[in-house]
Amino acid sequence: MQNSQENSVQESCRRDGNRKCRSGNLILVGMMGSGKTTMGRTLAKHLGKTFVDSDEEIQKRTGVTIPHIFDIEGEAGFRQRETAVISDLVGGENMVLATGGGAVLAEQNRAVLQQNGIVIYLKANVHDLWLRTRHDRNRPLLQTGDPYAKLTDLFQQRDPLYREVADIVIQSGKQSVHSLMLQLVGEIETYRETRQ
Repeated sequence: MQNSQENSVQESCRRDGNRKCRSGNLILVGMMGSGKTTMGRTLAKHLGKTFVDSDEEIQKRTGVTIPHIFDIEGEAGFRQRETAVISDLVGGENMVLATGGGAVLAEQNRAVLQQNGIVIYLKANVHDLWLRTRHDRNRPLLQTGDPYAKLTDLFQQRDPLYREVADIVIQSGKQSVHSLMLQLVGEIETYRETRQ
């Protein structure tokens, strides 16, 4: 159940006739390890929205893990699946969507994300990203001799794309998930008020 403050803000956003606001969708972008899934679940629960993770949805639809898709189809095959799933998911309403770290690489994805919800870039520095992902074997792009260098390269490549699509940029650093979520709710309300 949404709180009344969220409802009134959403109502004012609906009046502009723009699907970006009208859909009620919040879309999280950012590097792997930036906290999109954790923050997405927390935000969805707080706001009474449905939570969807595009990577989990790809695994559900294919019946295999993302590392397996990378092994069989390569990154290009995975990206095609990702684009199809994102295009399908953004048609929904009143959800929080956590996207994969590389979702912004495709121009088509950037366009549909921007059109179908308020896009939030959860930004973290490379060192924090490395600390959060260094033991995770389900990150195919980090299965390399120097994952820190790989994260640095990916960040340099993707940061401008995250900024391009983002309506809100928020630093996901050392604060608790709950305090970051409350900060983000405030940012979302401010953004919607400017769209009246």
